[in-house]
Amino acid sequence: MTAMTRDEIERGLAENAEAPNGAARNAHAEVLAAAAEACGDPALFRSALDNLINAYLYSSESSKMVVPFARLLQEYDKDPGAFSAWEAHSLYWQFKWVATAISDSPGIPLESATGWLDEMERRYRIAGHSERPVREAELWLAHATGDDDRAERAFGRWLAAERDDMSDCQACELNGQGQYAVLHGNDDEALDLWKPVLEGDLTCAEEPHRVLATSLLPLLRLGRADEARAHHLRGYRMARGNESLLPTIGKHIEFCALTGNESRGLEILAEHAGHVAPLANVDDQLAFHGGVLVLLRRLEQLGHGGSAAVPYEGVPRTVSELHEVLYAGALDIARRFDARNGTSRISDRFLARVGREPLVDVLPLGVRSATLPPSPSGPGAPPSAPVTRSGPAAPPADFTELVERARRARDVGHPGAGALWAEVAVRQDARPEPDPLVSADLADHHALAAARRGAEEAPQLLGTVRDAYRALGRAERAALAELRLAGTAAQSGAAPAEVRELFRAAARAATALDADEPLRARRIALVELSEIRVESYLRSVEAPHDHEHADAPGDGHAELVAELTAFVAAHADTAADLVAEAEEMLGRLALSQGDPERAEALLAAAAVRAVAAGRPWQAVDPLTLRAGVLMSLGRPAEAEEAARAGLEHAAEVVDAEAQGAVRLTLADILLRRGEAVREAAAHALAGAHWFDQAGLSADGGAQARLMLARAYARDGRTAEAAEVLQSALPDLLEHGAEQAVFGREFLGDLLRELGEPRPAAEQYLLAAEAAADWENPRPQANLAHSAAEALSGAGLPVEATAAYGRALELYRRTGDAPVSEVRVLRSLAWLGLREEVGDAGVARARALMGEAVSVLEAAALAPDADSAELRPELAQTWHQLAQVLDRRVGEDADEDDDDDVADADADADADGSVDDGDPTAAGRLGAAQVEALRVEEIELWDRAAGIYAELGPEYLRDRFQCLNNAAWTEQERGRPAAGAARISALIDEVGALPEETVPEWLLPAAQRVVTQLTA
Repeated sequence: MTAMTRDEIERGLAENAEAPNGAARNAHAEVLAAAAEACGDPALFRSALDNLINAYLYSSESSKMVVPFARLLQEYDKDPGAFSAWEAHSLYWQFKWVATAISDSPGIPLESATGWLDEMERRYRIAGHSERPVREAELWLAHATGDDDRAERAFGRWLAAERDDMSDCQACELNGQGQYAVLHGNDDEALDLWKPVLEGDLTCAEEPHRVLATSLLPLLRLGRADEARAHHLRGYRMARGNESLLPTIGKHIEFCALTGNESRGLEILAEHAGHVAPLANVDDQLAFHGGVLVLLRRLEQLGHGGSAAVPYEGVPRTVSELHEVLYAGALDIARRFDARNGTSRISDRFLARVGREPLVDVLPLGVRSATLPPSPSGPGAPPSAPVTRSGPAAPPADFTELVERARRARDVGHPGAGALWAEVAVRQDARPEPDPLVSADLADHHALAAARRGAEEAPQLLGTVRDAYRALGRAERAALAELRLAGTAAQSGAAPAEVRELFRAAARAATALDADEPLRARRIALVELSEIRVESYLRSVEAPHDHEHADAPGDGHAELVAELTAFVAAHADTAADLVAEAEEMLGRLALSQGDPERAEALLAAAAVRAVAAGRPWQAVDPLTLRAGVLMSLGRPAEAEEAARAGLEHAAEVVDAEAQGAVRLTLADILLRRGEAVREAAAHALAGAHWFDQAGLSADGGAQARLMLARAYARDGRTAEAAEVLQSALPDLLEHGAEQAVFGREFLGDLLRELGEPRPAAEQYLLAAEAAADWENPRPQANLAHSAAEALSGAGLPVEATAAYGRALELYRRTGDAPVSEVRVLRSLAWLGLREEVGDAGVARARALMGEAVSVLEAAALAPDADSAELRPELAQTWHQLAQVLDRRVGEDADEDDDDDVADADADADADGSVDDGDPTAAGRLGAAQVEALRVEEIELWDRAAGIYAELGPEYLRDRFQCLNNAAWTEQERGRPAAGAARISALIDEVGALPEETVPEWLLPAAQRVVTQLTA
């Protein structure tokens, strides 16, 4: 193989330093180090070794850095003077990494690890560095070997030693100090230590990534679940895909396993499946696989041991198979550490970790995760309710009392009745002689459940129940079974004649009840209401195309409205809960007919009547719907009151969809009112969880997550908002183009705010594509504009120029977006100066700025022109054109500063004069050209300042900036007095304005400029 040249090696090192971390980068760095050694250039070899050490550090092969570091240390010992100050500093800095790598390598004897620590201490002392890093390394080695007394002494000396330029950054040090506190059971102390890192006051390349993950379990143990959720969302986003942070990834997987989020943990594991294998850094392997094992054990406990996990070394594995192989490998590593260290500490800690039990039953995270499939074996997952319901009290010990309570709950339609009947069934089976009536009640409960889910056997089951009740002399229950048979027939699509006959039978059974039967009137009313509801459906089935406007207000619904209204009048005093149902139906009909005022009143009446009837859970749906209607009517305070009432009454509701709907409604109202953002987030989070439980993740769940992302963004929690929205985006894309455009644009905004311009641009462009067929081109233009700005921020000028061009085309198509056109033109002008600030670039920029001025002047001639909008843009365009010209002059001046005297002399003509006319062949400006540009700059700034003066005190900042620029340009022309006069005139003028209209900073700043110019 041909040897690499020095230039090839240097280019390779530059490329490798920017390459993504991982095995490929490491392999390339190894090749470059070998080539540099063969080249025989000591300086190049040192650079290659340094590059290799850094590549290893930020990968799962960090333990390999010991060998190249030893070679680099040999080079230093041979000739310390050959190392620059920076190279020597880097060598001593890397000593800390190597000390950790040696301590974390069980294959290196303890004596060697201790010897390296001693060598580090000796060299640091000789070089005059603080012992602080040495003591930190000593702490962790002593702890691993079980020498707690030495560890405590090292910890004290670490904190007491002075910080110097060899000390780890404060964020990393606080990470270690907090971890030491956690090892001693001091979670509170650890979180106090980590606070500056968690709040973003102290950061580095790997912080707060690591601290966010390490804080998860301490927060859970302290009951601070909301903070733990936030740290998971923010922290995993930062650590995702980073090979050097595999231990951190493992902590996030473990957190999911211990909070009822096993499916989320599986998704994270799948994203890092490539590292579920033996790693070169066995300490990282132990830490990463330890977190994975917590998840796998939890899945086995839930009965998913036979489910597919991720492959191991290319072989598909079930959960149990993967657990077995990872457990064996991790335990072997832990025992190798123990053998070296002479203590069982590492394996004890490993076993304690993988045996942890969940810290909370369920902690909703807000992000969309696939639901675990039903367990093929073993116990199912525990109930996952994020809120406590106040339903029926715990079942009593006495069986008779239990049955009576179940019957009372059934008779009033209590949502908790099902749980009570389930308990009755368990106890009935254990009784030697089952009670026939209880057996009939249980059969009734079972048949009703079958009817609600549309089971084929429902009619047969209901018929059996009816006969059983008749045989037991319970005619009132038999009559109810007759009614349910009619309803089931209608639900199954039976012929109208058959359904009507069944309803007639139900009516006969109800009216045949004894006159003194307390439930007689209610049974009759229930048949009547059920028949009204079903008859409306039957009429639509029999005559779906009788006339073109069957569904128009006043036609198809008129008969149903009349029947329901008559029902309300007839039964208002005898069946309040049924009347409430009828009023809710009338409210929904009014809403469908475009009468929100009437709908609101009917829904309010339905809710009041349900509560008065002792059935508050029945008020939840009408209150939730009423809240939305009130918002549409512009009555937000009443809407919030209605939604809060609905949430309160939902305490006993077991229907997950209803729980999700009321929370989503309240969250929406709070956000639209601009109040209680954090409360809105809490309701949206709970709503998303309930919709997931209802199997509606793609519908209500997607809307709740969108709401949650909005609330997080409003609260400044941008990373959490982005994580939630990204998880919901696939579902939102299925909700139509409008939702897709909004979701992608919102995500683009969040990503830009997070400093991720490339993915932000991708979202904007995809949103623009989705809006391409819309009649109004403005949304697509705005999205193309946003994409252009993001692409420009990402350093992609060619792509940004194309996007700006598309935005400009679309804005012009609208015919009414002059301000947007102008801003695009100005951006294009500046974009063109990135690569070239010479005459050609400035000429292009000048032309674009001139075009912008023409657009504004043309817009100002329109009859409906808004001068308050156009005039500031005109001033800003002149201001920016002046800045472009100043950039050209400044670029030339920078080149002059870089030239030596000989270069300056070379610009002179043979006769000793300097050419003040045309630029030189190199594009340099002559003195006359510089003067002309400066005069033009001043004129433009004066012109812009004049417009700002016309616009009033609101634009004082812009005006001062223009005058300040003009003043200093006058000083560059040798006319400081002229510049000072401009600022002095502004001071006199501003001094006469009302004090409250003048920014506090302006006069002191202006006076300083005058002083500097006249000094």
